[in-house]
Amino acid sequence: MKLKNFVKNSAHSKKGFTLVEIMIVLAILGSIFALLAGRFAGARDKAKVKEANIQMGQISNSLANYNLDCNKYPSTLDGLKKADDCKNWGPNAYYQGKLEDPWGKPFGYEISGSEFVLKSFGKDGKEGGSGFDKDIVWGEEESEEAK
Repeated sequence: MKLKNFVKNSAHSKKGFTLVEIMIVLAILGSIFALLAGRFAGARDKAKVKEANIQMGQISNSLANYNLDCNKYPSTLDGLKKADDCKNWGPNAYYQGKLEDPWGKPFGYEISGSEFVLKSFGKDGKEGGSGFDKDIVWGEEESEEAK
């Protein structure tokens, strides 16, 4: 009888996983996830740079339309959304979208004579930087890092 109980207990104790085995599997899965998350984060940042360029293109078109109607550029980007002192203001706002870059920061806008400068300050929201923190200026070529 004792031999039967020993065989029965040892067979029963071999079912399932030990704590060490579970921890090893979790460590492997965590490592794989960390590697993949880094790649996805880079892809997301690349997409946001492209999205910023698209938004700035749309805003630039709206600024051009405003300039055609009013013979000047608005003093701020908010001037594209609400009527100011322009006598030829169209029936609708010139721009319907958000005036924020994909990172949720307002676009930079300056008027220089009969030209304007439109930019996003990148992922960090500060002037300057490199990589995805680099400023994106409308009309300039994309950096090789962001492609």
